[in-house]
Amino acid sequence: MASFRFSSLPKLLDPEIRAKNLQWLGWRAKELLWSVTRPTMPDPVFVIGCSRSGTTVTFETLAASGRFRHFNHELPQFWDGLYGPLNNGWASEAAGPEHATPSHRERALAYFYARLGAGPVLDKTCINTLRVGYLLKLFPHAKFVFIHRDGRDNISSMIDGWRLGRIDGGFGLEKFFGPAPVPVAINDGEFHEWHFFLPPGWRDYNRASLEDVCAFQWISANRLALDAAHDMPAAQWIQVRYEDIFERPVEMFRTVFERLDLPFDARMEAHCAGLAGRPTSIVKGTPKKQKWRESNPEAIERILPKIAPLMREMGYELED
Repeated sequence: MASFRFSSLPKLLDPEIRAKNLQWLGWRAKELLWSVTRPTMPDPVFVIGCSRSGTTVTFETLAASGRFRHFNHELPQFWDGLYGPLNNGWASEAAGPEHATPSHRERALAYFYARLGAGPVLDKTCINTLRVGYLLKLFPHAKFVFIHRDGRDNISSMIDGWRLGRIDGGFGLEKFFGPAPVPVAINDGEFHEWHFFLPPGWRDYNRASLEDVCAFQWISANRLALDAAHDMPAAQWIQVRYEDIFERPVEMFRTVFERLDLPFDARMEAHCAGLAGRPTSIVKGTPKKQKWRESNPEAIERILPKIAPLMREMGYELED
């Protein structure tokens, strides 16, 4: 019989640890209850977009409707646990319909039910921009609110975010996955881990400049999302622009709410009207067009030819 370790006693008696263990047991019991009772749960609404493209303010505005159950944080560890670098040979954080299984849907619904209860779920996890086809296979009636941003400003903000994450670890991926299986020396060795997310083909950029890496991430996220949108009914795909958050927020969100069959009352109109001057970034404050000219102009000029075709496809004029 295994001997009891007295060194474990302080942990067992620690109120915070005991509370976490009890919470986990409660979640597990509810997951088992879901597997037996299978209560009806509608397919989720997913807010997606490249990192630094306005997904947070979009999510918060939809959550303010009061019609959704939701977490107040992203779930990359949960989604990667179903299919991700630690179980796909470090291929990437992307996933297609071929990777979806019935057990993944069941685990997701049980997870949501145990922690949020039965009801419509709103999820905002940026890596899901790489997984639209996968999610559509799991949830055929899901709706996707896809927000995109001018590539110059988006990539500039990502460059700033990479550097901020190096200081406080906020966006680094080693805390989720551990060290990468191959050496990383991005920007002449300034970075030894990836930040934000791992797109397909990430190994080819392990010694690239930071602006090339961020451009690669921006192109990958938006390209994968747009390509996957071709395979779903138009009613399930809601595409919006980051710039509209501070140029025409009321009109933008009224349309989104209508597409999601949500009421857009005077309270929500006032909420959205207040977004125009509100900071949307934890990196560089209030939004405005051509912010890249202040932060990383030389770097953005270097990668502009790479991102120009996709920018035009999404309706951005390079002369703006």
